[in-house]
Amino acid sequence: MTTPPKAKLFLEGRYKKLCRDLPQTVFFCPECKGHPRRRKKCPRCEGFGKLTRDSVQELVGWVTGKAFGTRKHKFHGAGREDVDVRMLGTGRPFVLELLGPKVFDVDLAALEAEINRRNEGRLEIVGFHFSEKARVRVVKETRHAKEYEARVRFESPPDMQRVQELLGQRITVAQRTPERVAHRRADKERERWIELLEIEEALDGLWRVLMRTEHGTYVKEVLSGESGKTDPSLALLLDRPCQCVELDVLAILDEEGATEVVHNQGPPPFGTGL
Repeated sequence: MTTPPKAKLFLEGRYKKLCRDLPQTVFFCPECKGHPRRRKKCPRCEGFGKLTRDSVQELVGWVTGKAFGTRKHKFHGAGREDVDVRMLGTGRPFVLELLGPKVFDVDLAALEAEINRRNEGRLEIVGFHFSEKARVRVVKETRHAKEYEARVRFESPPDMQRVQELLGQRITVAQRTPERVAHRRADKERERWIELLEIEEALDGLWRVLMRTEHGTYVKEVLSGESGKTDPSLALLLDRPCQCVELDVLAILDEEGATEVVHNQGPPPFGTGL
């Protein structure tokens, strides 16, 4: 007698990350991988198994899983931002896949409100609705340009005439894999486009840089250049060494960076993405 497959439910929405200490998915310790036995003596995480207390996945999944009667879930995001990068604007699309739910009659509006109440100031989800398996592939594989706002420290003020010459141009950059992700990304050169929209000095001596970038661009390195691994970088274009102090994602755009993606603010037509 074969065991019947467990039911799955798919919920879709967008999340806004309002703090700079929250990864998108569970941040397992790279040494022990969170293994129950190995983590006990792990010096890196001191037995915790993770490098952060929680994540977007856990904060959404714990409350949702309890409502639907399951502890098991998978989180599928439309790309991801670094732990210290906020996700603002209308949020990043995601699909939460629930495995083996036992409860099906759940008020998603009330569930969304409860998740937001518990995580005020850290995390907010919007447009939570029932979805379908085909949306996982669409959300994960669709290429999105992004709009960012960076706070940058220049070694000396840039030439504003040169700044004006650069604004609005689509610039092609070549990027080698940064050191910070070399442990999980192949070391190769990638070609991406960027657009500088605004560069202005802020009151605290930092500079505000508004820009759009192609899917898969390493934005912090676009600014600093990382010792020539990104060519050209903002530092090279302005002939001023600079460092990214803070970074925020402001919008998830279509592949060419023309319009903001808002297609999953409500339930998609059945079969979308098949």
